[in-house]
Amino acid sequence: MEINKDQLIAIMPSLARQGGPYTVVAMLPCLNAAMIEFEIDPAHSALRTAAFLGQLAHESGELKHWEENLNYSWQGLRSVFRKYFPTDDEAKKYHRSPQRIANRVYSGRMGNGDEKSWDGWRYRGRSPIQLTGKDNYKLCGEALGLDLVSNPDLAASLDHGFRCAGYFWDSRGLNALADAEKFDAITKKINGGLNGKPERDRYYAKAKEVLGL
Repeated sequence: MEINKDQLIAIMPSLARQGGPYTVVAMLPCLNAAMIEFEIDPAHSALRTAAFLGQLAHESGELKHWEENLNYSWQGLRSVFRKYFPTDDEAKKYHRSPQRIANRVYSGRMGNGDEKSWDGWRYRGRSPIQLTGKDNYKLCGEALGLDLVSNPDLAASLDHGFRCAGYFWDSRGLNALADAEKFDAITKKINGGLNGKPERDRYYAKAKEVLGL
């Protein structure tokens, strides 16, 4: 049993209007293959499918954003990344500078080097689940047989993006949490907190409805 076009659009309505390489028709075979590979498909557990699609819908803006958008205004930086931009003057230096923002926010953690290494930008969020950080790229690549360290853009490709998301899901033990309907716990594993909880919950509820749960 696989997810069909009508079901996916019912969960993520904007897909009906989406053009470019990431159309629903182009994505569907890759999505289903990845869910089968990591036992997230309805044949294994519709609860897993609902939780997975609910999280992906939020993380990727209904599968529109396969790379993290870091084009923040200085006001946005003060709101979202206050820890890294403690003053208005500091934030203004990075206003609408996505590469520099990534290097600042992601430096010195998740296996990344310092700001000057450019690892923050190189290993910014990609794939529908926003895989982030050099260590995560390395581990994911090793698991999937891909050199994501040298070729991080592969994580944002149709051929491999959903597999990266499936790997991340599986490596965090999220199938078990999905089976137990511990959706908030899944969000914390993905996000580190409960950022975007109302929207995630709405997508999850809709996915469960579409799947007859």
